[in-house]
Amino acid sequence: MTGQKVLPIVVRIERAAPPERTDALEAAALAVLTLLDDPRALGDGEWAEPVRSWESIGIRKVVRRARGAEWRRVLDLPGITVVSGTAEVRVHPPVPLDDWPRDLSRLQVSGTDLTDSVPPVAPAPSGEVVLWINPGLAMSAGKAMAQAGHAAQLAWWGSDERARQEWRDRGRAAAVRTAGPTGWAALVDSGLPVVRDAGFTEVEPGSCTVVADAPWLRHGGFRIAGSGPLRSP
Repeated sequence: MTGQKVLPIVVRIERAAPPERTDALEAAALAVLTLLDDPRALGDGEWAEPVRSWESIGIRKVVRRARGAEWRRVLDLPGITVVSGTAEVRVHPPVPLDDWPRDLSRLQVSGTDLTDSVPPVAPAPSGEVVLWINPGLAMSAGKAMAQAGHAAQLAWWGSDERARQEWRDRGRAAAVRTAGPTGWAALVDSGLPVVRDAGFTEVEPGSCTVVADAPWLRHGGFRIAGSGPLRSP
């Protein structure tokens, strides 16, 4: 698609100490929210035009991994680094789909098959934003990170300024959990923000991958406060 942009997300995966899977997913969501709320991505900020262009066509995200010298080179590029638990993730302003910066384009998409040594505590803390993963889909950690980022973005768009400020006060945190089979069906039909994948990788087009849940999204129904499509690649 002419002019299409993509949001690059890089997860640090050192051989000796890879991050926990859930930490990586939560870090990806946090990274996306931090970029969206950064002054450089708003108004006349230096990243605002690329972000608006990216949102107007689609909110495609690509996750790649880096370690050692690769990670150090990534840190020299414009972007934001966030840490969540054992995971360190860097998000960069949107780039053209076919014209990535060299130090990003050289990174691998594969090799993000992370696991949790200890299952995350369930349920998530009361009042938290929760990103519920479809229990019926097998996704690599990289794919699931992108989907968690999509869900966090849809939840941000659906939040008014009061809710956003409450979220900021909580550090823009979002817990990632895998839904139960019965609970998943109810979540998809609840009216909450649902990520429906475009099917470029790993899952069938139209697959529901993640549902974003928060008290203010349930109260009064979900609505889009910002711009951009609901269908997310």
